Amino acid sequence: MTDLGSIAWPPAPIRTDRLVLREPEARDRAAFIELLASPEVHTYLGGPHPRDELEREMPTTPERWPGSFVVDLDGAMIGQILLRRATGHRRPAAAGKADLGYLFLPRAWGFGYAGEACAAALDWFDDALPGEPVVLTTQSANLASVRLAEKLGFTEVERFQAWDAEQWLGLRPPLTPSP
Repeated sequence: MTDLGSIAWPPAPIRTDRLVLREPEARDRAAFIELLASPEVHTYLGGPHPRDELEREMPTTPERWPGSFVVDLDGAMIGQILLRRATGHRRPAAAGKADLGYLFLPRAWGFGYAGEACAAALDWFDDALPGEPVVLTTQSANLASVRLAEKLGFTEVERFQAWDAEQWLGLRPPLTPSP
């Protein structure tokens, strides 16, 4: 198992037909605050963070670390993709595996951006760490997230109770390298 921190970071921006996945920049601060303070975004994530607290504590340039991508549409941040090692995960099936997470601003919902961005991040991950499985956890009630996970190749491993709700844990097995 390779540490995500051992990956050369940041990679060159990842371009899709409509989006750019890139490292966070100072210009993204307001969008990060909006994303983290949004009640809609955090419906299935335990509730939003207080905006005044975010305004005080968010650094000028949001944290940069391997696996954290800003999703950029036409020069503006619309979301974030996170690929990180699932350490201390409550479920043995997920422990130590790469964990995919994503958050998008409500105005970006319904256009397929999350699927496009997550697929691009997973392609990058497969090149950077070939042979590594990836997990994804979402609330079972978040049907759109479960559908997206399945579309991205995640298969349900189990459901479990955590954070006062039933959770869906999916696994995307490692891609088999072509001969």
